[in-house]
Amino acid sequence: MTHQHQHQHSTAHDHAPAEPGLSPAEHWEQRYAGDDRVWSGRVNATLAVVVGSFAPGTSIDLGCGEGGDVLWLAEHGWQATGLDISETAVGRARTEAAARGLHGATFTAADLSAWQPEPASTDLVTASFFQSDVELDRRAILRRAASALREGGHLVVISHAAPPSWADDHRGDMVGASEQVKQLALPAEDWATEVAEDRRRPATGPNGEHGEHLDAVVVLRRRR
Repeated sequence: MTHQHQHQHSTAHDHAPAEPGLSPAEHWEQRYAGDDRVWSGRVNATLAVVVGSFAPGTSIDLGCGEGGDVLWLAEHGWQATGLDISETAVGRARTEAAARGLHGATFTAADLSAWQPEPASTDLVTASFFQSDVELDRRAILRRAASALREGGHLVVISHAAPPSWADDHRGDMVGASEQVKQLALPAEDWATEVAEDRRRPATGPNGEHGEHLDAVVVLRRRR
């Protein structure tokens, strides 16, 4: 249910507007309609760098889409679970996991607005570009997801801090890393902020123009 990875033909920002009257599940099923994959299937590069320093354990990816991050985690020793509202996206992720022989990657279709994780049950929660054109209480979902982390576990959130340099469609959920930490409002006595940075990366626009993305990178660790 995310703008998770670069689209195979364009950037992750080049998406169709939400159609009035559709539920979130209907919107995302429509988004994944057709025979072609929507996303590239590659892991989010920033996530790979951040998580590459962690010892593998169990993980949950929020809004996993077609599973690029989850598949990468499973390939690197994690018991990785992906959650997404779209049955179609989850089906594609399962097919790809089976094709790669990745028994450590599992996928579940779930409405995260109603999802209740088991407390202190996992080592890592990731959310790559967990931002939506349709209603999504992102803060509440991330706070609930944080409760699933064991002591020493990490919450890794990578999101759009601003539109790409060639666009002007700024949405209210595009804020910097420091502001996101404030919005999450997880108690400092229980959570250490390991990373809260806005990082620029080069990108190519839909018409071939050179530009950049501004990503908010947040890594929080549950204190022991």
